[in-house]
Amino acid sequence: MAAMRRLAVYCGSRSGHSPAFASAARALGLALADQGVGLVYGAARIGLMGVVADAVLKQGGEVIGVIPECLMRDDVVHRSLSGLEVVETMHQRKARMLELADGMVALPGGFGTLEELFEALSWLQMRLHDQPCGLLNVDGFFDPLLRFLDASVEQGFLMPEHRDLLRQNTDADDLVRELLEQV
Repeated sequence: MAAMRRLAVYCGSRSGHSPAFASAARALGLALADQGVGLVYGAARIGLMGVVADAVLKQGGEVIGVIPECLMRDDVVHRSLSGLEVVETMHQRKARMLELADGMVALPGGFGTLEELFEALSWLQMRLHDQPCGLLNVDGFFDPLLRFLDASVEQGFLMPEHRDLLRQNTDADDLVRELLEQV
């Protein structure tokens, strides 16, 4: 596989209560730009999505947004991206983001973030792609999820090698480097 060119980032369209979440999104954006990795994301200007995109753009990096038609509203869509793709459905959005990216990372978020992450992981488990998946575990946000995955292994619902498909780190630079090494 060729060197990573773009990383899909799944994260909240809200910023959360802790300033650590926005700080981590900014750090991830800077890490991507510093390492010459473009961003593929959900095209929003709000929440953590906007923070990570703005950080990459401020450093002169590439940012491609993919958004379904139902979310093409001025209060949502980021209008200063390197590229914007409008698709019909959320399913098309997820598939297109995976097509454009060479790996993916999740930051804190809600249902959408988790759904995107788990679809990417499921597809990786089924060998529908070979792109590395990671979590930026900000202030222990994903600790309960990681414990759940470990319990899934212990209870026989998840094979250890499939659990190991999800990388996690608390440092944005280290996580990006780790994903780059997997490509």
